[in-house]
Parts: sequence; structure tokens; C-alpha cells
Amino acid sequence: MHMPTSNRVFNPFSLRRIIQVSFALFCLYAGWRFLLFVEWARGGSQTFVPKPASVEGFLPISALLGLKRLLLTGQWDPVHPAGLTIFVAALVMAWLFRKGFCGYICPVGLVSNMAEKLGRRLGLALVPPRWADYPLMAVKYVMLGFFLYTTFVSMSLRGIEQFIRAPYNMVADAKMLDFFVAPSSTALGALAVLAVLGVVVRNFWCRYLCPYGALLGLCSLLSPLGIRRDADRCVGCGKCDRICPGGITVSGKISVNSPECMGCTACVGACPVEGCLSVSAGSRRLPFWVPALGAVGVLLLAYAAARATGHWDTGMPADMVRRMYMSFGG
Repeated sequence: MHMPTSNRVFNPFSLRRIIQVSFALFCLYAGWRFLLFVEWARGGSQTFVPKPASVEGFLPISALLGLKRLLLTGQWDPVHPAGLTIFVAALVMAWLFRKGFCGYICPVGLVSNMAEKLGRRLGLALVPPRWADYPLMAVKYVMLGFFLYTTFVSMSLRGIEQFIRAPYNMVADAKMLDFFVAPSSTALGALAVLAVLGVVVRNFWCRYLCPYGALLGLCSLLSPLGIRRDADRCVGCGKCDRICPGGITVSGKISVNSPECMGCTACVGACPVEGCLSVSAGSRRLPFWVPALGAVGVLLLAYAAARATGHWDTGMPADMVRRMYMSFGG
């Protein structure tokens, strides 16, 4: 027996929270800068503020279309290049480090995590029985199937080109901002319901409704990284099962390779037995921080590469962008 990893200053829980909060604060800062940009673009301010390209990370459907265009033409998305960069980086993260984007970077993941934590304190954060859990989980895969079919089967390259260069897509980020700044009563009601469900049911949004997470989960099945359990050392305490935000029954597996695994290593941090649970690549044991720092490293490398190659900021002149936002973004 040993002191659980969760009792140490540097542990899976503190590392994950530091990274999540850091990215959430960055998103808030980028959102504030984008608000100032949109005010200038719509003529409400004379002070020009450059558009923070990182807000394009909130446009995954546009990025999915940009990915098909990239595969067919070899050309990067000229309208939302940063959005495509972030999307490709998230796919690479999933392939190498499980659903690291969901577990560490996505701000919605942080909100879901905080709702789950509140639910645990209230004695909730439940995982539904299998007869309800599996059908509910299928919802996000059905939505993912719809988006993949629409993009890769029914939509032609010409249609994608028309969509990417359409005024609506060019100002889609401003429309997204309007949703957050001035949500309708219907949107507020839906968000309230999701918030309550996030407290009652463990990781509700990510587990049942997020098609983006479903795509990353499927990609993560190819990851060489996973959680490995030494059955000979396991004492059957069940702490790994209770702590897992994805509701995975870790104690019943030798190797965890579920699309719900976010690589958060909470199970490793909760395990009271030395060497029972570990991050592994095949038979090789790795430090618990590999998925976290690996995911962050992939995103930072993608950002650096995009800036160096001109695939981060849109090349459209500022005056053209302003005319577009004034005509279609309000």
C-alpha cells in the first residue's frame, strides 16, 4: 500500500484542474477581445481590435467541412483557418492521448466537470443503468453520423466551397457570440435543463449529447495509450469506478480502451494500491501526466505550426471583414 496519488500536491486532480481553468480563462479573454472586435466590425466602435482567431475553435461544423476540403484539394480553410487547425489538433490528441481535448482543454468539459462535482456532493452524479445508458449514449453517435454523412457523402466539393465562402459562414463566429451574449429565453431554458441534468447524471452533456466528443472518442480507440490494471494487485475497493467521470467500470477491465475515456487519470489518482492502475503504452508504464501534457503539447505545436505557415489568421483584409460583419453579422 502507499499514499494515494490524489493526496500528493502534484496529482491527476490538481493537474487537470490547473489546465482546465487556464484554458477557460484564456477562452474568456479571447471572448472579450472578440466582443471588442465585433463591436468595431459592426460599426459600434471606432477602436480597431484584432480578431482573436482562437474563437474559431467553437465552430466544429465549419471545421469538419474544411477538413473534407483539405483532404480533397490539399488547401487549408481560408475563412476560418484557426478553426481547422484546432479541429485537426483535437483529432491528433485523440489518436495519441485519448480524448485529451475533452478531458483538459474544452471549456464545456470544465463546466460539466464542475456540475459533476456538485452532484457528487449532493449524493447525485449518477450513472443510469445499462438499459437506459446505452440508448442515451447512442444519441451523440446518431448526431455524429448525421454530420459525417452530410459532410462526406451527400455534400459535394462545390457545395462545401459555396458554404465556406458564404456570408453566413464568414460571420458564424459573430452569430455564436450573440448566442452567448444575448441568449433567447428558449436557449436559457435549454441551458438550465442541461445544467440540472449535469448535476444529476454524471457528465451528462459529454456522455450523451456531444457529437464532437463522440468523434474524438472513436478516434481514441486507435490510441496506443490507455489505463492498465494489474489484477493481481487490485483489492476490489471500487474507487476507480466511483471516480471515473466517464462512468467506466475500470475495476472490471485489464486494459481500458473505452471511447468514454478522457485520459484524465482520475482512476489512477484514486487507486490506493501502488502500481495497480497506471497509464500505459502497451506493456510500458508511463507517468500519469503524459496524457495531460501530451494533449497541451499537441495544441501548442499545432498553433506554432499554423502561425509559422500562415494557417492561423484569415488573410481577408480588415475592411472587407468589416463590411461582411456589418452586412450579415448583425
